[in-house]
Amino acid sequence: MSKIFETFEEVEDMRPCMKRPIIVHAKQMKEPFRVDTLEGNYKYGKHGDYLMRGIEGELYICDREIFEKSYDFKD
Repeated sequence: MSKIFETFEEVEDMRPCMKRPIIVHAKQMKEPFRVDTLEGNYKYGKHGDYLMRGIEGELYICDREIFEKSYDFKD
């Protein structure tokens, strides 16, 4: 049977690492929208959320609050 980890469980021997800096594209949406995701079902975005294109060309939704904590636009 596989080990099940709880969301905030302390896990021994985890090492610090940084996500590689990669460029993705994003657009803040002015109205509710939906995206057919890689999982094949529609996900819904709210006014103010971001429509993003990932490194493989896939579209996905990023919540506005998460986007603003995680991303900076490049000039």
